[in-house]
Amino acid sequence: MTSTAAAAATDGDLLAGFPAPPSSGLDLGPLTLNFYALCIVAGIVVAILLTSKLWKSRGGSSENVMDATLWAVLLGIVGGRLYHVFSSPDAYFGPNFDGSGDLSLIPQIWRGGLGIWGAILLGAVGVWFACRRYGMKFGAFADAVVPGVLLAQAIGRWGNWFNQELYGGPTNLPWGLNVELEHRVPQVSHMSESTLFHPTFLYESVWNLLGVALLLVLYRRFQVKQGLLAWTYVAYYTLGRFWIESLRIDELDKSTQFINIFGLDWRLNMWASVLTFLVAVVMLYVLWSKRPRTAEQLAEEQEVFRAGHGPRAEGTDAGEAELDEAETALDEAEADESELDEAEADESDESDEQDAAEPADAEDESSVIPDAETPVAEDGPDPREDSRRES
Repeated sequence: MTSTAAAAATDGDLLAGFPAPPSSGLDLGPLTLNFYALCIVAGIVVAILLTSKLWKSRGGSSENVMDATLWAVLLGIVGGRLYHVFSSPDAYFGPNFDGSGDLSLIPQIWRGGLGIWGAILLGAVGVWFACRRYGMKFGAFADAVVPGVLLAQAIGRWGNWFNQELYGGPTNLPWGLNVELEHRVPQVSHMSESTLFHPTFLYESVWNLLGVALLLVLYRRFQVKQGLLAWTYVAYYTLGRFWIESLRIDELDKSTQFINIFGLDWRLNMWASVLTFLVAVVMLYVLWSKRPRTAEQLAEEQEVFRAGHGPRAEGTDAGEAELDEAETALDEAEADESELDEAEADESDESDEQDAAEPADAEDESSVIPDAETPVAEDGPDPREDSRRES
């Protein structure tokens, strides 16, 4: 802990508040183990475990989850970083993109800076790709994923505490957060070291945990329309993100933080929350209006794989699964060909039998049909008798 934090720790007012973290990471010789990165990794691991359990309860397999995780995590990290870089560009490109920033900071994600909007967007693209590749229905799989995603967000927010970011304005509440002077924005850097701030990272973490409980109840008790739970997650998260963003004061000095629309000077993330919330509400209405009305439609809605696909066996990789599918298709084609050959053989046998029967029939007919070369006697006088008369 720095000397500033040590001095502040002796203040009686601070004892009632939420302390600053003792460190942002561990030094391991040439390497530094960053706690922010550890929180992100821990969130991903927990999300995989929860998603696997939920997906298996609907007839899937954990291998399906691992297939999708690879694409979702990789694209999610890229999307989250890109959103952060372009929504908070000052450190990378300079204020108003004047070129005074440091581009080498862009890949240093362990220092913080993953925008949830970009992470969810490209992460969803990764899940969609995996679903198309492995035969899973996207809506059904997304419903199984979102509780784990929200739980990962709840865990990941503690990485912001280690980095001393995502805090709100000054407060006298007993859970107020102490922020060291070097991590404060200029607007509040003059305040007393014992000043406490709203721990907005904690608010969002708690909000997300409550959301996880809600989504799990809905997942286990209702299976009405695929995709409904996924859009419920979007609506719930954006609703909480809006009011939490309204409390934040960190990054006030960044040039892209506030956007004025219709006279409303809101933070960028507040506008993103509102617009995404409206889209989620529309999608919930559309999906609810298309919910199954008959037993047959409900049975079809409960199928989580597309026709001709299913969960692949545990312990097989994607290549082996595709090879098995190809071999199965080949076996089916060979079986069809064998049946066709048998049918043709049966037809050939029948034809031979008919050919063998035709000569016998012809012989029977020849016994009753007179020979064409043998003249047939007709009734009437004999010509030789007429010759004798003339002589």
